[in-house]
Amino acid sequence: MAGSGERAVRTRARLAALLADASTAALRAAGGRVAGVYLRDGDAPDFLRLAVLAGLPGPLFRPWWRVHVDRPFPVCDAYRLGLPVVLPNATEAVRRYPQFAAGLPFPFASVHMPVPGGEPLGVLAVLRPSAGDDRDEPLDPELPARLAEGLGTELLALAGGDRGAIVWDGEPQGVRPPAARPPKAAVGRFTWDPGTHAVRADDRLHTLLGLAAGDFAGTDTALAEALAPAEAYRVLAALRDTAAGKPPGAPLSLRAADGATRLLDLWPAADGGALPAPADGGAVARVGGVVFDPGRAALADGAADQLPQGVFCLDRLGTVVYANAAAARFAGRAREALLGRTLWEALPWLTGPPYDDHLRGALLSPEPVHFHVRRPGGADGAHGGYDGFAVSVHPGDDLLTCTLVPASRMEAPGGPRPPGPAVAAGPSMAAAYRPIALAIALTDAVTAQQVSAVVMQELLPAFGGRRLAIYLLQERHLHLAWESGFPPGFLEPFDAVALDARIPAVETLTTGRPLFFESMRQLAETYPGLPVDAEEGARAFLPLIASGRLVGSCVLGFDGPRGFTTAERTALTALAGLIAHAMERARRYDSEAALARGLQQALLPSRLSAHPRVETAGRYLPGTEGLDVGGDWYDVVESGDGLALVIGDVQGHGVQAAATMGQLRSAVRAFALGDRPPDEVLSGTNHLLIGLDPGQFASCCCLRLDPATGLTRIARAGHPPPLLLAPGGRARPLDIPGGVVLGVDPGARYPVTELILEPDAILALYTDGLVERAGADIDDGIAELRRALDRAGAAAGRRDGLTLSGVADRLTAAARHADARPDDVALLLARRLRHG
Repeated sequence: MAGSGERAVRTRARLAALLADASTAALRAAGGRVAGVYLRDGDAPDFLRLAVLAGLPGPLFRPWWRVHVDRPFPVCDAYRLGLPVVLPNATEAVRRYPQFAAGLPFPFASVHMPVPGGEPLGVLAVLRPSAGDDRDEPLDPELPARLAEGLGTELLALAGGDRGAIVWDGEPQGVRPPAARPPKAAVGRFTWDPGTHAVRADDRLHTLLGLAAGDFAGTDTALAEALAPAEAYRVLAALRDTAAGKPPGAPLSLRAADGATRLLDLWPAADGGALPAPADGGAVARVGGVVFDPGRAALADGAADQLPQGVFCLDRLGTVVYANAAAARFAGRAREALLGRTLWEALPWLTGPPYDDHLRGALLSPEPVHFHVRRPGGADGAHGGYDGFAVSVHPGDDLLTCTLVPASRMEAPGGPRPPGPAVAAGPSMAAAYRPIALAIALTDAVTAQQVSAVVMQELLPAFGGRRLAIYLLQERHLHLAWESGFPPGFLEPFDAVALDARIPAVETLTTGRPLFFESMRQLAETYPGLPVDAEEGARAFLPLIASGRLVGSCVLGFDGPRGFTTAERTALTALAGLIAHAMERARRYDSEAALARGLQQALLPSRLSAHPRVETAGRYLPGTEGLDVGGDWYDVVESGDGLALVIGDVQGHGVQAAATMGQLRSAVRAFALGDRPPDEVLSGTNHLLIGLDPGQFASCCCLRLDPATGLTRIARAGHPPPLLLAPGGRARPLDIPGGVVLGVDPGARYPVTELILEPDAILALYTDGLVERAGADIDDGIAELRRALDRAGAAAGRRDGLTLSGVADRLTAAARHADARPDDVALLLARRLRHG
């Protein structure tokens, strides 16, 4: 067991080292400010968890540590779709991912690259300053793609090929990015091999420790005693913890042999500077380290101590590496007590909303930020009698330089108050993020199920909830529309309850007042005999009322007892109103969509014409964005001794598109029934559409198949090329010359291409909704469909009896399960059967 535990520790350390190296390499490759890697959450596979974060203090990124894979975030899309997401500027981020942009409202660019491993293992993300909306320098995804591919290979090798083992639990590991400039004499570096205890140091480290190279034994014990002779055990313990994948959260503040302050920072390193492998051949993670003199590293002289304003410097992980005398005085702490500590420890009154927003802005964009801060207890005479400061944060490649200018009701000792920027702090985006994100997400949710999913993903995490139930009012009864987190079957007795039932979900709606219970005991005392689902916890019951109309009620559940502040109660009540309006809109959508889909289905063929030697299969999937019906259609028509197959797509959506589609389908059937060749079918339909003058055009592909000989004649009008899968071969797009779309040019000609369809070959006709997706070339979509047809054809060859209908289901599976389809999808397959 001990050996197994040791291997687990080593694997965790090696995993942390791989991810850290990939993040820092991505920073260099993309010129980024921040990089990180998301992996699947070990406890919840539907969530991604941030494993490493380079270049930004972890607490500033806390709202994005753990995200559901279905959230409309670029990292989630990259993981779910297996495609890179590149956002060159803030405008593109707002357009494509408004919730993501609402949480990080700064001008930056980003690239989110899936880490391949069959299916994505995670996502490598890089954020960098934007070049500006008017003169973009697009992010080149090629180098991040190579890094992600290499990381995927190494992760699979580390896990022995077991994808399920590549997960992350706990908080993200902070990684200090590589310095933009070569280190000065105030910084010394070393590497340590836990297998041999050997330390390899550069000359600068000897200078910092006051040792000659010959005086240094080159072991971890010698390093610890040189750094902290009185507390060497701290250094040794930190080295061992880092090798196990648990580096210190902030640099350690230590005393060197001469009593001077030194900062020690450690991290797991994949190669540790290419130290020799351990003698036993074990896979032991090496440790990289840096020691620096905070005073000389930030400012080499003491000139800043003469300034009346406070000056302090933070590295990119939020650690204070320099503070002048005024900054220490304003903080009310000794300078030594500030150095080496994170901002959250050294100056807690400069953290939290809204100040975290300002710090994020300085770390993600090149522009300085200015704001005003009031510190509690400052006006009582402590800390120089100052109760507030004007703060400026100036970003740099490696450091943030911050200034504090007193802005007190009292004059500064010795004279008037120093001038400073009179910039008041704006509203906190962090505090407003969840309501904004919920409101934005609800505007995109068009069905009751989508609204409920948004509430689960946005509202529950904001308040720490784990259970959700949503009831909708119908015919004076509350019907359960959504539940999550409750024990199986617990809510069944509360489904379809009448409005006279004395239960909190009903009473919150009928009274219009939210009900908050800070413990399950309080709930049981208020409603004696009411079944409860847990002994510990808290509950909130919110009325869903939209403009005076009763919609339903929402139940939030929390695992432990908790209070609800006045601000939380107000926010939850307001958010319930947003949910109610969204649900009301969703219910209207559901009923109107049912009518629209019924109309559309009536316009499509109820069955396809059959032939004993030809198997056909058709699929139609309506778009999910908006209520308008679309104009995609397909048909199979008996034509002479053979069959005519046709597929088309009328431009646009709505009743007009559907009506035009119905007319075109009738026209094509009439021409085909007259045994017209494909070019004449398209020409006649083109003249008809121009004569109708609906202001619309349509693409179309028409073919005539002779089942006896396999002779196939094809013509197309602005439509994607058909795919052909030969028996035992690979699918390929057919090179068929085409004419312009129907409804544009009365003199258009549609050339005919002839081919022989072999027995068991599969011919695929489709509309662009199956192969087009935002931000990608349609040729890539066609290539993806071609590969899917290859796989389906191979499966058909292995499984005797797999029908063409099964192949059609496979080709439309991705579109059928997609969260959103901006366009309709139509597919028509034909296979010529062998005689007898």
